[in-house]
Amino acid sequence: MGDVLAGFHAAWEFESDSVLIRYERGIRTPKLFQALGERRVPLTAIEAVTLTPGKRGTVVLRAEPRPGADPLMEAADGQLKEGSDPYRLVLPAERATLAEYYADELRALLTESGPAERHLVPAPEAPRQFKAYDAKASFDGRTVAFRWFWTGASSAKWKAGDQSFPVGGLTGVEWRSPEVFEGHLRLLLRDPAEQQAAQADQDPAAVVFGLGYGPVHESLPFAAAVLAAVRAGGPPAAPAVPAAALAVPAPRRDPADIAERIRHLGELHRAGLLTDEEFSVKKAELLAEF
Repeated sequence: MGDVLAGFHAAWEFESDSVLIRYERGIRTPKLFQALGERRVPLTAIEAVTLTPGKRGTVVLRAEPRPGADPLMEAADGQLKEGSDPYRLVLPAERATLAEYYADELRALLTESGPAERHLVPAPEAPRQFKAYDAKASFDGRTVAFRWFWTGASSAKWKAGDQSFPVGGLTGVEWRSPEVFEGHLRLLLRDPAEQQAAQADQDPAAVVFGLGYGPVHESLPFAAAVLAAVRAGGPPAAPAVPAAALAVPAPRRDPADIAERIRHLGELHRAGLLTDEEFSVKKAELLAEF
C-alpha cells in the first residue's frame, strides 16, 4: 500500500506486510507513545480492524492484535487506559471515509487469527531501568536486578538483600498498572517454591509502585522487554537456591549511604526482625563495601 494515514498523536504507514506506527512527541501526546517512538507491527500480528465513532467529532481506527503476538500488550493484560492504547488511531470525523478505505484495504491483507505461538511484534529494547517505590529495577537483556531503597523497601526485602534474576530462571512477569491501587511488577520464578510471598511489598521478586514511581511509560516497556526475553528463551536456569543467595555484590557506594543502611539494619535487629547472626552477616557485607 505504501500510504500514510495521520491522526492525533500518531501516523500509520501501511506497507505490504506490516504497519509502521510512528508516535508524535509533544506535551499532549501520551507518555507511553513518546517512550515507544515507533513500532512496526507485522500483519500476521493483527487479527481484526475496526472503525468506530470517537469522542468530540472523531473516529477511531483500531487494529486488534492477536493474543500473545505483542509482548507489550501481553504484559499490559488489558490494563491500559483507552487513550494510551498504542493500537488506536484517532482522526477527525471528516476523515471517516478515508479511514474506512484504509480499514478495508488492511482487512483484505489479514490472514491470521487466534493466539500467536510466539511474539511477532518487537519488544522495547534493553537495557532498561526505572525507579519503583521500593527499588531501582534494571534489565540488561539477560538479568533483572532489584536494588532496594531504604526509604521504601519492606523489612522482608532488606532481609533478603538486593536481588538478581537471570532470564532463564523466569517464566513470565506480572504487571499491575501504577494507575490503579497497589501497582507492582512481579517476576514469575521457574521454581514456585522460590516465590516467597503473595503480597508484592513482601516478595523479593517484585517491586511496588507509588505516586510518581514506576509510571506506565517506564515500567510497562520494562515488563515487556523482560517478558519477550523470557519467551525467546534465556540461558538455562541455574539450580534453585534461596532468595538470599541471589543477592548480587553492589558497586562501591557512598559511605553515607552505607552508614544509613547499617543504621536501618540496626532498627530491624532491635525490632526483632533480624536475628543476631543475620544482622552480623548483613552488617559485614555493607562494611565490605567501604
